[in-house]
Amino acid sequence: MKLSLVYALALSSLTATAAQATDFTAVLQTYLDTEVSTWAASPEIVAALKAQNAVTADFDQAKIDALDAEWRATVASPDTPIIADVLNDPLSDYLRGVMMQAGGQIAEIIVMDAKGLNAGITGVTSDYWQGDEAKHQKTYGAGANGQFVDEVEFDESTQSYVGQVSVVVVDPESGAPIGAVTVGVDAESLL
Repeated sequence: MKLSLVYALALSSLTATAAQATDFTAVLQTYLDTEVSTWAASPEIVAALKAQNAVTADFDQAKIDALDAEWRATVASPDTPIIADVLNDPLSDYLRGVMMQAGGQIAEIIVMDAKGLNAGITGVTSDYWQGDEAKHQKTYGAGANGQFVDEVEFDESTQSYVGQVSVVVVDPESGAPIGAVTVGVDAESLL
């Protein structure tokens, strides 16, 4: 009988956690639609992506892999040129301002160019190339209407639920995708 009670309590806890994660996903989608989508199309982001895409347009996969390896090898030293150039860029300053205005709801922002390379970041990322991840593939790779709300996960270090929302950035002149924005959101702060 004790085993059944333990099983029932565990099942109840799992069901509540799954329902809470589903609620968070809906809240994150609303946040993406009402907040992130408005500033993700800002002139600052569009201009920075156009400029970076002009530089990286001819990068092949070998070049991208080499840059990503260099970034990963120096991630503990954010003063190295490859990281500092992105971290101290005016776009990154703009993103940190957006993050501050969000009042603790945003944990991080990453702007990725057409290749999936970091164009702007609010803090150092573990890698330079996001193009192999869902946040870029399901936004930029999906075309002009690309959006992606990732699963909400419990973050042990912060003891809170965190999720990523991502949206494609479109050139307002041509209507073509030019990059993507990913926002790490403290999902509980939105409830």
